[in-house]
Amino acid sequence: MPKSKGPNGATACLALADGTLFFGQGFGAAGQTQAELCFNTAMTGYQEIMTDPSYAGQIVTFTFPHVGNVGVNPDDDETADPVADGMVVKWDPTEPSNWRAVEELTDWLARRGRIGMGGVDTRRLTRAIRQQGAPHVALAHAPDGQFDIEALVGAARAFPGLEGLDLAKEVTCAQSYHWDEMRWAWPKGYAKRSKPGHKVVAVDFGAKRNILRCLASAGCDVTVLPATATAEDVLAHDPDGVFLSNGPGDPAATGEYAVPMIQTILENKDLPVFGICLGHQMMALALGARTIKMNHGHHGANHPVKDLETGKVEITSMNHGFTVDSQSLPHGVVETHVSLFDGSNCGIRMKDRPVFSVQYHPEASPGPQDSYYLFERFSEAMDAT
Repeated sequence: MPKSKGPNGATACLALADGTLFFGQGFGAAGQTQAELCFNTAMTGYQEIMTDPSYAGQIVTFTFPHVGNVGVNPDDDETADPVADGMVVKWDPTEPSNWRAVEELTDWLARRGRIGMGGVDTRRLTRAIRQQGAPHVALAHAPDGQFDIEALVGAARAFPGLEGLDLAKEVTCAQSYHWDEMRWAWPKGYAKRSKPGHKVVAVDFGAKRNILRCLASAGCDVTVLPATATAEDVLAHDPDGVFLSNGPGDPAATGEYAVPMIQTILENKDLPVFGICLGHQMMALALGARTIKMNHGHHGANHPVKDLETGKVEITSMNHGFTVDSQSLPHGVVETHVSLFDGSNCGIRMKDRPVFSVQYHPEASPGPQDSYYLFERFSEAMDAT
């Protein structure tokens, strides 16, 4: 089918696999990409979200309409480059008005090769995602306004989806490295850790920088290893503790090589192990539980989570499309946290062992800092061994 002009001067088109079309104004890079579409309800942190490796293979719809108003800056990148494939927003990004801004979002996206689309009824799009599940989509930005609609819908239908897809290998580090940067603090920003601390090996399934900063701030001397590291690689560093990071894709696929590594590490009964997000799911799989794909996942910075052991409720940041099936948890593993939105599992621990993990993001970035205590708990567990 030949290309045709988009309506009302549109320069961007979002095509869903069921044939539904959304038109708007493109910004950032020109071109086309295919991915799973999710929505994020956070009111701040669009730069951190776009650079979160957990969003590999996804396009993000932002439900909060003001995007771009604080610009971008190098300090807020969670990894070297944007990982999310694109972004969809209600209003076109505005000129930034923030003392930390060094670049406009539109220029940053163009320079980093990521497509943006504005002028979309994001409430309607979010309802579609909630009702139908996270759809497969194709997003095109054509400055001349010419689109091959049939090809776009075909590309959306051809996207294989995230189930069975191991994306951790695509976003992990190429080689090991040492991390000593701590959390941002006024007025100096990011300070370097200089004191000796607990030797922690962090397995990078797609680690966010702020997670590593939180570990450093909690007293950890962090060495980061690639996702494919073996148990021998990890234990060769003689760690005081092991951390399993966040990351994208299907945990069952990543688990084919990560689970045997974790199971071997868990043979050392005195070694503290802490996991977040994909690391939580890897931990559950290694202990004998199952993971399942969610309808539309949890993506936002205002998710209430209840600590079942203290009764306290934390407001958390979340980003995951798979979840641990709490009904599959084996004997000796305790469910510690649940989502108050839908009751899904948000945390586990082993009985009488310093091994625990959570589904949400205690490092925030973006989001509340209610759950930073988990990093301190990990450090305290290493103190006790």
